[in-house]
Amino acid sequence: MALLLGLNACQDSHTQTGQPRTVRVIQPQSLSGQEVKSFSGIVQEAHEVSLGFKTAGQIESILVQEGDFVRKGQLLASLDDSDYLLGVEAAQIQYDQLQDEVGRLRKLYESKSVSGNDYQKALAGLEQLGIQLRVNQKKVDYTRLYAPADGYIQSVNFSPSEMVDAGTPLFNLIDMSGMQVLVNIPVDMYNLQDRIDRISCHFLYMPENMDLEMASITPKADNNQLYRMMLTIPDAQGLPLTAGMSVDVDIVLNRPASSALTLPVHCLLQEQDKVYVFILDKEQRVRKTAVSVDHVDDHGQAIVTSGLTPEAQVVSAGVRSIRDGQQVRIQPKVSETNVGGLL
Repeated sequence: MALLLGLNACQDSHTQTGQPRTVRVIQPQSLSGQEVKSFSGIVQEAHEVSLGFKTAGQIESILVQEGDFVRKGQLLASLDDSDYLLGVEAAQIQYDQLQDEVGRLRKLYESKSVSGNDYQKALAGLEQLGIQLRVNQKKVDYTRLYAPADGYIQSVNFSPSEMVDAGTPLFNLIDMSGMQVLVNIPVDMYNLQDRIDRISCHFLYMPENMDLEMASITPKADNNQLYRMMLTIPDAQGLPLTAGMSVDVDIVLNRPASSALTLPVHCLLQEQDKVYVFILDKEQRVRKTAVSVDHVDDHGQAIVTSGLTPEAQVVSAGVRSIRDGQQVRIQPKVSETNVGGLL
């Protein structure tokens, strides 16, 4: 231990009496405009829809296959409707007969040859038959299954001639009208969400940017300390997008409207919970100065919000080998025409 202390003392003595250490200095740059952060995203369907008939019956035809792209309102399948058509025909006959009877009773009621109670009962019966007729007509309509939205048929679960119950899923449809993009963002991006100006994405088959809208960000990080950001595609129809496709997402951030400055991250010295830089004073000594850093951008630039002035000369290399108050010498800049510093 004594030997180590002696060595440290010798080193300190040498540092104090030796030549000033040579350092490089830079000036912080003003911060303005916007910055862009880029992430990888995955296209997901907003939801998967199970499609089935609203009535039971025997499948007559299936008009699509797995993987087919379908449009909203497109006919997908149909049931044998012969029994339902007979039901409509029978109800129509009963309705027509009772309608004639009600017309006859109306004349008798107007001539006071029949009581009002009998006439009202006939009207109620006619209304009930009318409802039954419409129900049977609806059942005929329900033997046709149409796509509720644009999307891809993910699976076909039955074949023609098979019997299905009402509500049994015949198809699984990936709804393309509400495609989303999932992005996992780190905590520094999560803390900057209030500065988001716009979000866009592009992919291999569509190099031009496509605007996205932020739907949600989970308030809790996962095991990898990432937050799930869900982005919606306002108009996904007609785009060559499929679930599972990778896209590049660009998030444009508004920079703070303050006197924030930027420095390369290697200028910073972190000790415990504070961040420092070494600033050169008029006496060619370095002064250890505390600064506040908002975040570090994708280009390795620290966004400093306090503790610096634009005129400050900040040590840009060797911050761990100097100490507060130490005398230093500025390394001269190499001329652009003096390649390799040979002159």
